Amino acid sequence: MIGDYWRVTKPGIVGGNLLSVIAGFFLARGTDASLLMPTLAGMALVIASACVLNNCLDRDLDRHMRRTRYRELARGAMMPRRACIYAAALGLGGFGLLAARINALALGMALAGFAVYVVVYTLWLKRRSSWASLIGSLAGAAPPLAGYCAASNRFDAGAVMLLLIFGLWQIPHFYAIAVCRLDDYTAAAIPVLPAIRGVDATQRQIIAYILAFTVAALMPGIGGYAGSGYLVVAAACGLGWLALACRARTAGGDRRWARRVFVASLVTICAVSVMMAADEPAQPAPVVVSMAAMG
Repeated sequence: MIGDYWRVTKPGIVGGNLLSVIAGFFLARGTDASLLMPTLAGMALVIASACVLNNCLDRDLDRHMRRTRYRELARGAMMPRRACIYAAALGLGGFGLLAARINALALGMALAGFAVYVVVYTLWLKRRSSWASLIGSLAGAAPPLAGYCAASNRFDAGAVMLLLIFGLWQIPHFYAIAVCRLDDYTAAAIPVLPAIRGVDATQRQIIAYILAFTVAALMPGIGGYAGSGYLVVAAACGLGWLALACRARTAGGDRRWARRVFVASLVTICAVSVMMAADEPAQPAPVVVSMAAMG
């Protein structure tokens, strides 16, 4: 029973997103490190709440997919009403902690990401359009933005960089998953890009978005938000990921190619996040006064 409550929060996704929260927090170079732990706790609860609701809303789709058919709600180990109560408790705890201990801007980022993921992506677009992954990518940028805003209480050029980096990264990452699991998505009638336009078109999209991501990932180093070590790692990871995506697919090797692109996406975002947090610039970036800071 306790294990069901743990698994339904998708702890792997929560953990990965918390790494991006840390990256955003330290990219802001804020002076109050005591804000980090309540930010992480609040965001962990919010992300877990969104994941529980995703499991609840997608339980009918999950039953058609080999990868997800044994999830707790799909196999009936947890009832939807109980899952919704659990999600509400997690969400209220997370949003309440951010409101009480952090600031309104970080709370707003968390609320926006939650709404995009649960309402716009899961409830509305996922079953209807291949554009769902593009809109859903905005939710993936919310955790680092919340971390940044928690430390700085401003939305400035650094926040825009985070939005671009993590938003653009989400798209080729998901497209690689879609190619790997194309049979599952087809069985569940989910209109992912490779099912609608084919793997060739999806590969071209992956290459284009990785190139855009690589350019965006260089911005913190060029703009003085991160150091030269970050710049080297971001360039190496982005170009390595791009080279892998550009490789020709062998006959029947779409899944193998996509799996390698997927793994490279995880290595890339982890390396970029760690260096973003750890490699402080020699000269701090100039602070641009934002509306949030003035308010």
